[in-house]
Amino acid sequence: MIKKLLIVAMFFGSIAVAQERPHDGKEAHVAVLHEVSNKEVVQSVYPDAGKVEKVNDYWFRILGPDNKTIGFAMSSLPFCKEVKGYNDLTPIMIITDKNWIIKKVALLSNKESLGYVRRLEKRGFFDQWVGKTVKEAKKVQVDGYTGATFTGKAVSKNVDFLLSNGAKKLPKRD
Repeated sequence: MIKKLLIVAMFFGSIAVAQERPHDGKEAHVAVLHEVSNKEVVQSVYPDAGKVEKVNDYWFRILGPDNKTIGFAMSSLPFCKEVKGYNDLTPIMIITDKNWIIKKVALLSNKESLGYVRRLEKRGFFDQWVGKTVKEAKKVQVDGYTGATFTGKAVSKNVDFLLSNGAKKLPKRD
């Protein structure tokens, strides 16, 4: 009886090991989509934001409850389709105040490993551009990827693209 139980346990144990490790000996990695709400990103900076309207190819105007501009945003989502992190696209949003001072750089819906993204957040990676104007932020020398090299480089490329192109088409202030 014990011999049969031991054989059954070994059989199920070998199945579990086979599922954890692919045949090539590399660790299995399954990309999972982490959905990020654009509205939540905007409202994390401007809780009273009621509406967002497109201004030009790069910029969106963020409107408060009185329909007056409270800030601006850019998204790399329709652009940068060739810029990929470890798993896939790494679209970002840059949110500014009315004077184009960056308030937030946020990763939008993506398939990057949450652990690596959290490591970047913890190290202040996304904050390197915060507090600078769009033009000043273009000069930022990106500091450290902390083990998330593919993700960090992809995010930096998205930011650079938006800063370069967005600075050329700043919207008019109200």
